Amino acid sequence: MRDPFFLFLGAHAGSAVPIEATLAILGGVLVGAALLHSIGFGLLRRTFGHPGRVFAHSLVRRAKRPTSVIVPLVGLEIALAATHLPENTRGPLLHAVGIAIVMSVAFLVVRLIDVVEDLILDRHRLDAADNLRARQLHTQVQILRRITVVAVSMIAVAIVLLSFNRVRAAGAGLLASAGLVGLVAGLAARPTVANVIAGVQIALSQPIRVDDVVVVEGQLGRVEQIALTHVVVRLWDLRRLVLPISYFVENPFENWTRSTADIIGWVYLEVDHTAPVDELRTRLHEILLESPNWDGGVWNLQVSNAGPSTIQLRATMSAPSSSASWDLQCEVRERLVAFLRDHHPGALPRVRMETAPVGVGSWL
Repeated sequence: MRDPFFLFLGAHAGSAVPIEATLAILGGVLVGAALLHSIGFGLLRRTFGHPGRVFAHSLVRRAKRPTSVIVPLVGLEIALAATHLPENTRGPLLHAVGIAIVMSVAFLVVRLIDVVEDLILDRHRLDAADNLRARQLHTQVQILRRITVVAVSMIAVAIVLLSFNRVRAAGAGLLASAGLVGLVAGLAARPTVANVIAGVQIALSQPIRVDDVVVVEGQLGRVEQIALTHVVVRLWDLRRLVLPISYFVENPFENWTRSTADIIGWVYLEVDHTAPVDELRTRLHEILLESPNWDGGVWNLQVSNAGPSTIQLRATMSAPSSSASWDLQCEVRERLVAFLRDHHPGALPRVRMETAPVGVGSWL
């Protein structure tokens, strides 16, 4: 015996089913499918939604929104196929629902890419002490994700356009003129294409990575974001320097964390020729031993230059990161100057002036 629902919707072609009743049942199908989806995801979230289970938690969280659209649309398409609405009504409705399903599936694919990103990045965190591998993966994942999103979007739009008969009919003409259009579009989009290609190069060779410390355009900062066409560098004063991604392929720049995060800093002091260099060297070592910013590696103090009135001292010291190195340099500079001021004030820079006795005859 056939189900009463399909007897009502799928009666023979000659039967006259009120269109208002059919639309009401279609609305009921939408509401029922949405309710079913809500209940199902509620159970999934309660079972697998614990933050400690990264993959399951991310999958449930990322897939909820696109599937909340896909499930009702699929139910609606099945119901529409079972009805005997007038063809001039059912055809456009099925077409519109099909387009919505294609776009929703594309959205779901993008969200599934985000699940993979969450899984990879959770296992390699940037806040770890040694985050070199994490920075490599963050850079690759961010760039490849953006490229994949663009590709999925283009495929979805192409499928939607090809679903229209007029677009398919115009395909031959478009192919015939594709050479000229491609040439014009290539010339117009040359900077964008160059940036996209540079992005792929950076993802593979990685001259820079997310959270790298770099010096570009004379500015020191950290790489905050690597997008498909540009790079955002967060400067020390929280300004953002935005550069095209091709800049890092075509121009030289400094990368302080290319291989490791540790770095050697230096401090210059101008002192008098009478400054006790050996005593200052001992004091420098004491300061470094007391500082949490020193990694216990390199340190030294040398006379790097000598002038007519002062000598230049250079203190070098290693640190585990660029931020720790900056703090260590400031600390060493302050404490060495304080040591000279308190214990050897005569060693601070001074201007010497000599006077010679002048006889009375010399004025004549």
